[in-house]
Amino acid sequence: GAALGIGEALRSTGAATSIAEGLVDLAGGNERLVLLAIYLVTMLFTELITNNAAAVLMFPIALAAAQKLGVDPMPMIVSIMIAASAAFATPFGYQTNLMVYGPGGYRFSDYLRFGIPLSLLFMLVSVILVPVIW
Repeated sequence: GAALGIGEALRSTGAATSIAEGLVDLAGGNERLVLLAIYLVTMLFTELITNNAAAVLMFPIALAAAQKLGVDPMPMIVSIMIAASAAFATPFGYQTNLMVYGPGGYRFSDYLRFGIPLSLLFMLVSVILVPVIW
């Protein structure tokens, strides 16, 4: 619930715009690199906090980045939705991961070993296909 307030604070204070401008400058104005960066940060957030909080925190940044680039924000928004929902690399990234962690006898390293390649595959496919479809 606190992520909603933080997301609104990012937007209303202009922090999201500042972060987005820095991101666009860092990517050299390349739309794909900005999309990749937004996906990557969302993916990292969703492994550490809830998927809803990750999406709420990244949405204003993605929107500001799309406005700065002068492009349709829909590919960035869809990328956030996919990245926030694809939590494979930690047991606490998503509820079902945590539910099978103990009873399944999994170790934290099991999630890293299988989850990181799967997350990277999702990222690669998403960054390639999302702009084409949306």
